[in-house]
Amino acid sequence: MKLLENKTALITGASRGIGEAIAIKFAEHGANIAFTYLSSAERAQALEEKLAGMGVKAKGYKSDAADYASAEQLTNDVLKEFGNIDICVNNAGISRDNLLLRLTQEQWDEVMSANLKSVYNLTKQVIRPMMKARSGSIINMSSVVGVSGNPGQSSYAASKAGVIGFTKSIALELGSRNIRCNAIAPGFIETDMTGYLKDGGAETWFSKIPMARFGKVDEVANVALFLASDMSSYVTGQVVGICGGLDT
Repeated sequence: MKLLENKTALITGASRGIGEAIAIKFAEHGANIAFTYLSSAERAQALEEKLAGMGVKAKGYKSDAADYASAEQLTNDVLKEFGNIDICVNNAGISRDNLLLRLTQEQWDEVMSANLKSVYNLTKQVIRPMMKARSGSIINMSSVVGVSGNPGQSSYAASKAGVIGFTKSIALELGSRNIRCNAIAPGFIETDMTGYLKDGGAETWFSKIPMARFGKVDEVANVALFLASDMSSYVTGQVVGICGGLDT
């Protein structure tokens, strides 16, 4: 049973990691995929070809979601190419971890722009066609750090906490138009961003995680699939933690 047949999903930052896993999962369930990348052109091309090989329409766009004009152009291009946008996954993000005493203004601004402003930029654009269709699912990638905080990650935590507040507000604004907006809050997931923890730091975190392991990108993609599909037709304004019990 394909849960997203004939739907179009726009996914930011999908050339690797969680975004890539979500794109593949959605394609497996019949969704046409428009996705963005910023620098990994070769990986984006490979993903586009892989998705197309799964029998869906797929196209990668080099676009910076943190730039408002780029987000506007991206949305227009996707609508022209695909005809509609049923699902938006705001996944693009970065981290610039540092203790506050050492955190520069530039690092703070960079994280806020990539992680929070980007969500505003793209959501503002996609809700127009969604409101016209009176249907849509917006999924914003937050983090367990946005819920509980973490030393050395004040900028990342603040940006991801902002995503949660934004998500809940948009859910309240657009619920009457049958547009749902939810957030996913991953814990430690095995991606490029957490690879450095394997050099001795992983065991420390395992002792704090009830399930005693890091999560898999496919486990995040499964939750995204639920939130994108009609299985979650009465779910909006929620934050779904995927953290192995870390935030318990």
